[in-house]
Amino acid sequence: MANDLFGTDGARGVANSELTCETAFRLGEAAVEFAGPDICLGRDTRKSGVMLESALTAGIMSAGGTPHCAGVVPTPAVALLTRELGCGAGIVISASHNPPEYNGIKFFSSKGMKLPDATEDRIAEFVLGGGDEATPAGRPVGAKVGCIEKIKDARERYISHAISTIGCDLSGLRVAVDCAHGASCKTTPTALRRLGAVVTAINTDYDGTDINVGCGSTHLGPITELVRRTGADIGLAHDGDADRVLFVDENGSEIDGDFVLAICGTELASRGELPGNEIVSTVMCNLGFTTAMRAAGIDVVQTAVGDRYVLERMIEDGAVIGGEQSGHIIFLDHNSTGDGLITALQVLAAMKTSGKKASELAGVMERFPQSLVNVETSRGSELDASEAIAEAVRAAEAELAEAGRVLVRASGTEPLVRVMVEAKSEERARGCANAIAKVVERELG
Repeated sequence: MANDLFGTDGARGVANSELTCETAFRLGEAAVEFAGPDICLGRDTRKSGVMLESALTAGIMSAGGTPHCAGVVPTPAVALLTRELGCGAGIVISASHNPPEYNGIKFFSSKGMKLPDATEDRIAEFVLGGGDEATPAGRPVGAKVGCIEKIKDARERYISHAISTIGCDLSGLRVAVDCAHGASCKTTPTALRRLGAVVTAINTDYDGTDINVGCGSTHLGPITELVRRTGADIGLAHDGDADRVLFVDENGSEIDGDFVLAICGTELASRGELPGNEIVSTVMCNLGFTTAMRAAGIDVVQTAVGDRYVLERMIEDGAVIGGEQSGHIIFLDHNSTGDGLITALQVLAAMKTSGKKASELAGVMERFPQSLVNVETSRGSELDASEAIAEAVRAAEAELAEAGRVLVRASGTEPLVRVMVEAKSEERARGCANAIAKVVERELG
């Protein structure tokens, strides 16, 4: 990490232990210090969200700012509302796909985009500096103290915007939805039904302790079973804050972010709406995706893992679509961050206008078998210094040659080193991944 506060997707940790109210208060002060008085806030359904929101808003108000609170809304709704309301920054209280005891605080700029590393470093220095010297000079008193403003139509504004991004209805489509007990509970089913789809939704309730537990985009079993039980044309599953979405087709086969990029990217290219014939992805994308896109005449530009890096490259190159295998997909013409609902609508619109089944759309590419092994370690920062691990990687690459690839990296959100291997056979990919993982565990575990 560039600092001791922010990872690849904001400050994150076990709420009230690693991520404390004191830190949240300071982050609220920092928001006003660096972005001005008007700050848009939203959160997911975690029990600790109210606690951290209270601390954040207290920090904002103590610095004379106005927290504009949207309540429980998807992360991309905060990006949208930050722009529409003209706020200096947006803040989301969420730990995305992590277990319920975790929470996180991530910032958006006034344009609804993730902050660059340099800005996060400045905020971290402010927050972690401690003492009065880090406090905005002369805290306001009396009438100059800030006050909360509630955004009463936050969900409706987001739903209406998402619906406006497609030019057709979804009548005739049967859609299964897993909301993961998260922020999409009141948005995705509503949007789909308003467009005429027949929707069967699960995990639409929440108690603050069940978000992502055995469901959602990290556990596709429930949505796969629901598709098979209801005969749905497609199933979709969000993570806790609904900035991502994964699908299963009518047969129960997974459609991940690489497939979504391939489906929507080729659709845009066929309409002449893919600038530079470019899609931006990350180093984690499947070799089958890059192979298929090359055959279609589309360039795939790869960045470091993290949707912020995807977005930065999209802006730099003038690209309109990019994302990650995990289901974070950015349609830059429609929103400035990964948006699970908008992504779902683009895929469903492609089904409706083409008349194709989800499995037929996914035929645009063939996935190479991929094996991912997570090694628990708090020493991920030492990864690049290990010659033994480097040698294990070189050996695997030599064995695979041009018929596969290897990626070993430290997670930016969890105490893990991720070992990913792709090969033409699942057995070969698994064997190479396990061999490297054993070395990682021996060296860093």
